[in-house]
Amino acid sequence: MAYKALNPVISINILNFELFNQTDAFHTIYHLRENEEKFKLTDMMEFHFIEMSKLIREWKAGKLDPWNDALARWLLMLGMVDRRHGTVYKDIYKELEEIAMKDETLKEAFRGWEDLSLTQEQRLAYEARLKRILDEEAAQREAILREEEARKIGMEKGERTGKEIGKEIGKKIGEEKGRQAEKDTIALRLLKKGMDIESISEITGLTRERIIEMKKRDENDV
Repeated sequence: MAYKALNPVISINILNFELFNQTDAFHTIYHLRENEEKFKLTDMMEFHFIEMSKLIREWKAGKLDPWNDALARWLLMLGMVDRRHGTVYKDIYKELEEIAMKDETLKEAFRGWEDLSLTQEQRLAYEARLKRILDEEAAQREAILREEEARKIGMEKGERTGKEIGKEIGKKIGEEKGRQAEKDTIALRLLKKGMDIESISEITGLTRERIIEMKKRDENDV
């Protein structure tokens, strides 16, 4: 490509160690320059270095204001856990936690940070427990609904044809309702995933009209 068509390349290096002894600044920026006259070769390349130990030092010296400096608070969040030295800066955590009460974006980042703090085993165990609980609750609700529907239909039929016949019919209709509910649940999940109505009808056996009705009802609920 022609140079004019290229996008700038910006390299951001966040270091957990000190690299430059020539400065105490935690954030330094570099470009390509001519050796003797020092004019810049191009604006298309830019290199940023952020040295976290210098950042922490400035914060402890009171030279950083994370309350009013967005870059400072996000960098402090990155630096509050020093895995290289096995250190957690609880004082930084406490201050950022207070700031997060007024900064919704930082609050969301805190939640994500806590989630990421889980090990893979802890995360998998948590998701498995959550899925099991949700499945059990759904199965219990479905069983109660089926039982109530079967009892209602059975009683109605029993009044006309006798208690035993009504009970049997009610049971069969209840099972049918249960299967219908399962189809509806599957159809609704497929709708949420964006599958088209024709394909859902072919998979579940539901009519197009029924699926369209469910889609409208779901959109209205939202």
